[in-house]
Amino acid sequence: MAEELRSKDYLKGLIEAAPKATSAAKPSSTQPPIPAPMATTAPRSTPTTPVSAAPASVAPPRSAVADIPSAAPQVGMREDEMNALVQKLSQLRGMSAPVAPTPATTPRPSPAAPAPMRPAAAQPIPTTMAKSPEPSKSPTDFSKVVQDLKTLAQEKDTPSFESVMETRPKTLLEEYGKAKIYRVQNESLLYYYVPVARPTVSERAIINTLKEVATRLITITPYKIRDPEQKRTVYRQQVLDILRASPEMKVPPTKYEFYAEAVVSEMVGYGLIDDLIKDDRLEEIMVIGPRVPVYVFHRKYDMMITNIQFTTDDEIEDVINRIAREVGRRVDISSPLLDARLLDGSRVNATIPPASVSGSTLTIRKFRADPISMVDLITYKTLTPQAAAFLWMCSDGMKAQPANMLISGGTSSGKTTLLNVLCSFIPANERVISIEDTSELSLPITHWIRLEGRPPGLEGKGELTLDILTKNSLRMRPDRIIVGEVRHNEAFSLFTAMNTGHDGSMGTVHANSAEETLIRVTSPPMEVPSVMLSGLNFVVVANIFHSSTKGSYRRVTEIAEVTGVLQGKPSTNAIFTWDPIKDELIRTNVPVHYLERLSQLTGKSKDEIEVEINRRERFLQGLVERKVRDLKTVSQLTQQFVEESA
Repeated sequence: MAEELRSKDYLKGLIEAAPKATSAAKPSSTQPPIPAPMATTAPRSTPTTPVSAAPASVAPPRSAVADIPSAAPQVGMREDEMNALVQKLSQLRGMSAPVAPTPATTPRPSPAAPAPMRPAAAQPIPTTMAKSPEPSKSPTDFSKVVQDLKTLAQEKDTPSFESVMETRPKTLLEEYGKAKIYRVQNESLLYYYVPVARPTVSERAIINTLKEVATRLITITPYKIRDPEQKRTVYRQQVLDILRASPEMKVPPTKYEFYAEAVVSEMVGYGLIDDLIKDDRLEEIMVIGPRVPVYVFHRKYDMMITNIQFTTDDEIEDVINRIAREVGRRVDISSPLLDARLLDGSRVNATIPPASVSGSTLTIRKFRADPISMVDLITYKTLTPQAAAFLWMCSDGMKAQPANMLISGGTSSGKTTLLNVLCSFIPANERVISIEDTSELSLPITHWIRLEGRPPGLEGKGELTLDILTKNSLRMRPDRIIVGEVRHNEAFSLFTAMNTGHDGSMGTVHANSAEETLIRVTSPPMEVPSVMLSGLNFVVVANIFHSSTKGSYRRVTEIAEVTGVLQGKPSTNAIFTWDPIKDELIRTNVPVHYLERLSQLTGKSKDEIEVEINRRERFLQGLVERKVRDLKTVSQLTQQFVEESA
């Protein structure tokens, strides 16, 4: 109880300290008293203790890991003071105030009562007068600050994960940018560390005030600025201008940069995980709830635990709502799931209670700023040069008949990455339409139309399924249709396209082998008729493996041709199979019916086609040796190679 009273006393001082200190002066004894407005009202006794001053003995609770010096005074602004500050800054900018303070109107006295006298401007009102009502304080804000105080007190009593890790013996493995990666003694996961600013309560009050003022003054809509860095620069300059023009906030100039970065990070960034999103070496960012460290999946070091930890569930929901607003969605109890993407193409999935029992969760799958190319896949041993040349041949079809392919595999096995690479071999003169639930492809193609599904709105209307988009794409005269992930009725539409002359169509599906792929496609909920499998030429199977020595690595384990459909016995013939001992994708002696079809269409013999595959293999090996890996560059060079070979 005593702790709660101290928190309330400190809170009262935090909100009322500066503005009320000068208004509590006692009236002069020589000043004649001013009669009260109502004769029947008994004068109140003068309080012996000013209510506006915070007890000097109550210190603001700090987090055990807070390492930023406190700002000079503790600041808390009432609504009227906030409006006055906004009006002043608006006048300095030469614009009308977005939110003007509401003037207090004097009530019209009744005829029976004399009008109350107004005191002189320089004369203080005696304490026996009935005081004018103060601006009401929001009970929501009060309870939120009290909760913050209790949370900080809890943090002080309970050591944070970061403070615990600081005491553990550890070895620095790598340092880049702001990130440091450690191996901690007796810990199975590596430790990913980035410096995190943890404001004190007084600093948090200033940050919240700046956010409120900036929201009212900045007229630039953040979602209209597509470049994230440009958006940050614009908002940062605006916040610095507000700080310089607001001496009443008592923020020292040495703290301008700190507050500007903090406000920008929360307004147009992603708060605590801002630095994680900027790290292009991370593949996945996983927030699993409050008071639990955030996990990340590193492209080199796999799964790691971080020093970042959300204190409350509200902090996680703030980040989720910020992302939802960017994509025009809403997340609440009636719709507790979010599937969206960031401006940089990263895929986002979020849940809030009651969908997630232990608190809100956030999973962000990041995509590289420079997409992986076929040269990278050969370098990583995901594919051999021979298999890469074969798939290149299937993708462009020697300009005669490209192959229809499905890429199958488990979660995070590299299906979308491989699909993106194969699509980079599509000739520039073809019209490509891609259809995805959440847009992930990044193709170096100019004639490319991207379609994206949409969930139903709050009224249950407006849903755009992949099946609807796939059917619509057939009316858009596509040369190729690319479906990001085939799961439901869109499978029938895709196979319809494959069987009606849209050669070179591709998609991904969740399956662990070529045979399993056919079973899944012909079973509910896809239910593609077996006879329609004749339009599918190849199934490419990708898998992810985990090793104590190699870590996680991805391999194409099978390239199989679909045969026997018209004979009523659909089956697959493995053209390439992966040897786990040699860690190599090996070509089998099984004849390839697709190459026989190419031989008929191009007028070249099978041996000449095999020679062409070998030429392409040597060309790709040359790119690997010269370390030419940029996706756009590799796409241009491979198409030049095909043009010169024609």
